[in-house]
This record gives sequence, structure tokens and C-alpha cells, in this order.
Amino acid sequence: MRKERPTLIHIHYLRPPDREQIYTQDLIFDEGGVKVTYAHDLKFESPIRIAGAIVLETGSEVIWFTFPGAWHDIGIFHRADGSVTGTYANILTPCVFEEGGIWRTTDLFLDLWIDPTGRLLELDEDELKEAEQKGWVDPDTARRAREEVRTLSAQAAAGLWPPEIVGEWTLARARESTA
Repeated sequence: MRKERPTLIHIHYLRPPDREQIYTQDLIFDEGGVKVTYAHDLKFESPIRIAGAIVLETGSEVIWFTFPGAWHDIGIFHRADGSVTGTYANILTPCVFEEGGIWRTTDLFLDLWIDPTGRLLELDEDELKEAEQKGWVDPDTARRAREEVRTLSAQAAAGLWPPEIVGEWTLARARESTA
């Protein structure tokens, strides 16, 4: 029996005020309130760093978890050598799923990062403040983004976040899903 190729998803990611990027990823799992996508063959002009550590570079791979209706998604970041660099939550508007594998969402600037030691960092409050001051993000949406960070941070401190499914997806499993 031949294995079906994963569905290609095209994520239209709006970064206010008007910068849209389209990310193409393989949809490798879709059930139980979570959609798992796999981004590979990534290219970066220069490595991406968080707290001074390289977390993404050319050749990196990311396993993404999108939860319909949620104000965040989660990525497990890997360096080019396959080592896990951490877990990243991107605060964004709930994803809209359209026909033809088109997904749409808007970045709300805030992020959470859990490094391999379990240290949790809240990122980019300054960027959200600037976007709010410039009118790119309305006050209610900014408040909702900050609430999401507080909720996820409290859940992480209680050992309840990220959800169990995130730990079930290794890089080997993601790679196998596209083989």
C-alpha cells in the first residue's frame, strides 16, 4: 500500500501593518482539535537568536501545532543538526482555514519561548506596544494578546502547557510522515 503525500498548506501570515508572508508547510496530522504541520528546508539570511542562543538557521526544521480557535500556535524548533532548541508560542489571531489549503492569521507580536532547560521567556512586548501606539493593533486585540501570554505562562508554571500532543511529535516522526 502506497502512503499518501502530505497536503501542502499555505499559511498567509500578516504582520501588521501590511507585511504578509506565505509559509508553505506539510500538513502531517489533523485530528482531535490540532493540526500539525512540518516546515523543513528552511533558509535564513542570518541565524535567528533568542536570548543570545541560535534557535533557527538555514537547514532548520520546525514542527508546528495549530489549534483551531486558539490565539496562539506552537512550534518545536530544531537546528540544522536536528537538535531541539526550544518550544515557541506565537501569539496570533485564530487561524482561518480556507479551501485549497489556505490558512490566514495575523501576528500579534508577542511570543513565549521555553528553552531546553525549561526557562520561560516572554518576548516582544515592546513590539506590541509600538504596534498599538501606531494603530496597527486595536486596544482590545492587544489586551487579548497579553491575556493569552498570561494564561499560557500560568499554565506552563503549573506544568499544564504546552499540551501533551506537543511532546508526542519528534523530528523523526515528522520526517517519517513526509517520507
